Amino acid sequence: MILVTGATGAFGKASIHFLLKNGVAAEQIVALARDAAKATDLTALGVAVRPGDYDDYPSLLGAMEGVEKVLFVSGSDIFKRSSQHKNVIEAAKAGGVQHVVYTSFLGTNETASSPLWMVAQSHLQTEAWLKESGMAYTILKNTLYMDFIPVFVGEKVLETGMIYLPAGDGKVGAVLRSEMAEATANILSGSNHAGKTYHFTHSQAFSYAEVAQHLSNISGKTISYVSPSAEEFAQTMQAHGMPAEYIGLFSGFATAQALGELETVGTDLEKLLGRQPTSIQTYLNQLYATALH
Repeated sequence: MILVTGATGAFGKASIHFLLKNGVAAEQIVALARDAAKATDLTALGVAVRPGDYDDYPSLLGAMEGVEKVLFVSGSDIFKRSSQHKNVIEAAKAGGVQHVVYTSFLGTNETASSPLWMVAQSHLQTEAWLKESGMAYTILKNTLYMDFIPVFVGEKVLETGMIYLPAGDGKVGAVLRSEMAEATANILSGSNHAGKTYHFTHSQAFSYAEVAQHLSNISGKTISYVSPSAEEFAQTMQAHGMPAEYIGLFSGFATAQALGELETVGTDLEKLLGRQPTSIQTYLNQLYATALH
């Protein structure tokens, strides 16, 4: 049996749908959910839903019963993530799980000097715990979701005519979340993936200057890209009422991109999908061309 954590989240749920598409029987899939009421659509597909909370070790241990493989989708609470992840790994080991597939983070700087150290630190700790656990593991080093690019450029970018981010000339190999989930399902339903680390990134990285050019081409308007200093960005966003935690997150990712920390490219995802991942140009065209008509 395959247990998928975070099953009511976008990544977990998509992975379950791709497992079913790959021919894995619904009875062989277990969805872990903090709130089973949010997983009724999975129950309707014949997938068993088990209650489980990363903060509640006994619930995790109970959910692991009879499970051979776990798709461990990382927690979203950065401040509690280390203790939560330890609970998941210890419960999986105690429950007799044989193989854990973990969604980690891809960055070239894995030290405290990175603007994204707060994000990366717990991922690196989790990877170490997995390697020490004695269970088979597969680590997925996930880059930024391409789905977040519209959030970074702002929902009114076509009205304002400007992308305002301290990302400099840096590039990112962003990929659609759904394509990462599809490749993950291919790993879970396949073989020979134990002990491997995959870089879930694109074969081509792009900058926000390129995003601005694509949006200009799509909309017929001139969209410019302005890269302020991180300090100026924070002050401007604060003046516009953006919450401090969002300013920190946006600034962290943009600054890391400016430093080249998100520029990793590769073909792991392409090989697992059997095709090229969707390009940023295609994605933006689908998203904004529809909105414009």
